[in-house]
Amino acid sequence: MSAMFHVEDLQSPLVQPDWMNRIFKGDCVAAMNKLPEKSVDVIFADPPYNLQLEGALHRPDQSKVNAVDDDWDQFESFQAYDAFTRAWLLAARRVLKPNGTIWVIGSYHNIFRVGAIMQDLNFWLLNDIVWRKTNPMPNFRGRRFQNAHETMIWASKDQKAKQYTFNYEALKAANDDLQMRSDWLFPICTGNERLKDENGTKVHPTQKPEALLARVLLSSSKPGDVVLDPFFGSGTTGAVAKRLGRNFVGMEREQAYIDAATARIAAVEPLKGTDLKIMTGKRAEPRVAFVSLIEAGLIVPGTVLTDSKRRYKATVRADGTLACEGLSGSIHKLGALLQGLPSCNGWTFWHLEKEKKLVLIDELRKLIRDQMAAAGV
Repeated sequence: MSAMFHVEDLQSPLVQPDWMNRIFKGDCVAAMNKLPEKSVDVIFADPPYNLQLEGALHRPDQSKVNAVDDDWDQFESFQAYDAFTRAWLLAARRVLKPNGTIWVIGSYHNIFRVGAIMQDLNFWLLNDIVWRKTNPMPNFRGRRFQNAHETMIWASKDQKAKQYTFNYEALKAANDDLQMRSDWLFPICTGNERLKDENGTKVHPTQKPEALLARVLLSSSKPGDVVLDPFFGSGTTGAVAKRLGRNFVGMEREQAYIDAATARIAAVEPLKGTDLKIMTGKRAEPRVAFVSLIEAGLIVPGTVLTDSKRRYKATVRADGTLACEGLSGSIHKLGALLQGLPSCNGWTFWHLEKEKKLVLIDELRKLIRDQMAAAGV
């Protein structure tokens, strides 16, 4: 067993942070209630779909379809399923950090009920993502459309949570500089990725593809974050989290799934830190005030700044404001006033003359940011 994680029985006490990178055996609500409050960054939940299957399903050649008919997907009524959903969502809400997010995946059998309960509990829906399957199972009875997608709900803890993680720039760059859309095209889990037992039978009937989880985590988490999966199954979330430098916590009732997940995750090699760096844009960079350049000695009061065409000359004052032609204000406000514009980005407008060359003051701001990054700020 990997030293990185191990299975923990629900009867054992939890000591933070020893609960990270573990699979807890038992009911997910009881397990989540043992975790510290506001302790996880992202939740990915793949709950029972309550498929309501009746009778065996056969292909045209009369071979039996290996459908989801396990006990864990059986509920006596919609009311029972709703009560179960509400219970695990409440437990999940307690452990989610204020700016954390939750993903829930489902089919038409359950996702609308889950979504309504999430809104009742004040989760704030950010997106619904459609997972389009390149190789969906046919509709063998020919009485309905082929069910070729599943839906994921992505939500923040409440409407006030504005600082949740969304790696917009990285996703856009990976998508050929186009915004990442809410319809994702992936095949269902097949081939070597599909876990099978010694008889060649699928270990888990609804194993999710790692590519799907990778996009979920790459879009909404950072290296070092804690990812919780209350329906751990065959461990896809844990395997992807480990590979991408995230921590995981899993809950699972079935020992066979735990055994398969344990072996699977132990075999995963984490990516190197340099390979995990997330591309960010200006909005993700720490804020630096112009006065910080003065405080750092990069600009001294009395320095004259100019625009790229040397049309305007402004003097830097000790309080971080600029003065020019009887006008004064911030680097942004003064730039706008001089040009007669409603706004101006002073960082890209004003220049410092250095060795007879003009240097953008934004280059000096970058020096401050580099220092902050080196200090871990």
